[in-house]
Order: sequence, then C-alpha cells, then structure tokens
Amino acid sequence: MLKKLLSPVLAWYLTALKSLGYPAILLLMLGESSFLPIPCEAIIPPAAYMAHTNKVPMNCAGIIAVAVLGSWLGATVMYWLSRSAGRPLVLRYGKFVLFPPEKLEKAERWMSHYGAMGVLVARLLPGARQLVGIPAGIAKLNYLQFTIFTLIGALIWCSVLCYVGVKAGNDTKLLAGNLGELTIWLGGAALVMGGLYYFFVHRHLQKKPEAN
Repeated sequence: MLKKLLSPVLAWYLTALKSLGYPAILLLMLGESSFLPIPCEAIIPPAAYMAHTNKVPMNCAGIIAVAVLGSWLGATVMYWLSRSAGRPLVLRYGKFVLFPPEKLEKAERWMSHYGAMGVLVARLLPGARQLVGIPAGIAKLNYLQFTIFTLIGALIWCSVLCYVGVKAGNDTKLLAGNLGELTIWLGGAALVMGGLYYFFVHRHLQKKPEAN
C-alpha cells in the first residue's frame, strides 16, 4: 500500500533529478526526515548512480552534502514543532505522521536513557531516523547537541547509501525504486544496523517502564 502511494513521487523524483538536480534531493530528504514516509534508500542510491555514470551533472560529494542538509532541515522542523507544541499535541495528532502514543512512549524512554547519543544511533536505524526529532524536541534536548549528532549520523548513512548507489546502481530495478533489490546490496550494512538496533533499541524498549 505504502509503495503504491509513493510510486508517483519516486517516478517524479527520477525525472526531476535530470532537470532539478540537487534541489530534488534536498526536497525529498527534507520530507523523509520530517513528515513523508519516503525511505532515503530510494532517494540517494539512484542519484549517486546517475551522477557516477554522468547521466546528471552532479557528483557524490554534492549529493551527500545536500542529502545531509535535507536530513538536518527535516529533523529540525520536527524538533521545533514538537518542542513548541509539547507532548499533549503530539499525543493527539502524532498518529497522522505515523507516530502513535505507544511509539511516543517508547521513544521518550529511549531519549531519556541515551540522551544526545541516542540521536546519533537513531539516525542510523530504519524507522527511527525520521522521527527522532519528536522525542528530542519534547525532551527539550540541547539543540546544538541535537544538530551535531543529527549531522554526524546523517553523514554516515548518506555516505553508505551513496557508495551503494555507485556500486549497485546498474541494477535497473533499483533505478525503478525497487527496494527489494536494494535490500540485497545493503545486506552487510543491514547486519550492522540490526546489531545496533538490538543492543541499543530493542532490549531497552522491551523493558516495561517502572511504576511511579
């Protein structure tokens, strides 16, 4: 269902890369880190491959730079909205951005336990990196720390995806936005991220909150 909804956006993106270039990447990465459920795995690798094969006038360094900028801008939007709106508003409307109350409670426990370092780890985890700005904003995490760890985490992951795009981008299914094919190329990275998820997220979130 989600893939069907995103197909027109991804189709537009692949066309826009040739006409808009970097701004198209910036726009989708901003959305990916804020309110649109667009996986960055479908944004960066195709752009990296097209740049590597001279299909678009871009380079990998520029792609990584604008992708990191877009990630930071999107995360900043979520951070300040959550910090300004407060927990009650997020509880009420969070479900509309795929952030229901139970997910918020888990994210708050995560942020309380790991603090600023949790932002860095979350930026490397599927499903967590897009929403980490919400609990960070509610917790009023120092914005400079939030920015630094967001930028570091985004730089690492965007670089990995750019490398994957250069190595695996000759797969036509990847260029069509087929995430199943991309998963094969991200196998090694997925194992590392899975380990991080288990040790830093799963074990902690399975713990029941202590009674007051």
